[in-house]
Amino acid sequence: MPPSPQRTALVTGASRGIGSAVAVALGQRGFKVIVNYLNNHEAAAKTVALVEQAGGQAIAVQADVGNREDRARLLTATLAALGHIDVLINNAGIAPATRDDLLDADEANYDRVMDTNLKGPFFLTQQVARAMVATPRATASASSSTPVAGPAPTPLRCIININSVSAYAATINRSQYCIAKAGMAMMTHLFAARLAGEGIHVYEIRPGIIATDMAAGAKEKYDKLIHQGAMLPLPRWGQPDDVAKAVVMLVDGALPYSTGSTLDIDGGFHLRML
Repeated sequence: MPPSPQRTALVTGASRGIGSAVAVALGQRGFKVIVNYLNNHEAAAKTVALVEQAGGQAIAVQADVGNREDRARLLTATLAALGHIDVLINNAGIAPATRDDLLDADEANYDRVMDTNLKGPFFLTQQVARAMVATPRATASASSSTPVAGPAPTPLRCIININSVSAYAATINRSQYCIAKAGMAMMTHLFAARLAGEGIHVYEIRPGIIATDMAAGAKEKYDKLIHQGAMLPLPRWGQPDDVAKAVVMLVDGALPYSTGSTLDIDGGFHLRML
């Protein structure tokens, strides 16, 4: 039997935080990873080194996912380096430049957030899905099943959207972010329905309060909510590695009879408690 081809992944926004942790976790599984970044080449190079130390291979590619030309260049560079794409992780995302009251929201700020957090991922997913469909892989059987007591799950080709609890938790001073994340939830459903017949699974991971640079500016607020406000059944900050573990579970095929599903990595925030 010929050896299986090396599994490949494109991870957007992978220079730091959740994206970096995901790239490293995939490296531990032997993936060849495209580490996409916006402008921090040094951080991207560090992620590349960590992926390689973990046992994988990695290449850093600069591109703004919110820009049409950059998305096209990113896909071209990815296919040139990898030959095919098994996994797309839509992780790149930005916060509003300023936190303004909903009644004072600025249109330019709105467009910037939507371009990066929703429009960009939508059209990048469209492009990657076309490439996946054009190059069927043996690992992508939509009808494969694994007995409970049988062999290890079959790795899947999949698209995973790293979303946020802001998809349903309203924050009136960052409305653009919430709207984009709510849109990503529907985007997950749409691509899951369209691509199931192509043997491509689509999932959403919905992190809660994760210790990243984006959340650092509200650390005092979140510390109080977590440790004094009884907001989380699991009262601690989430870590990027918590999200990475969920990604690994999905790409390894632990949920072969599921697509369009959401995994809440939020310490129980989504629970409604009295």
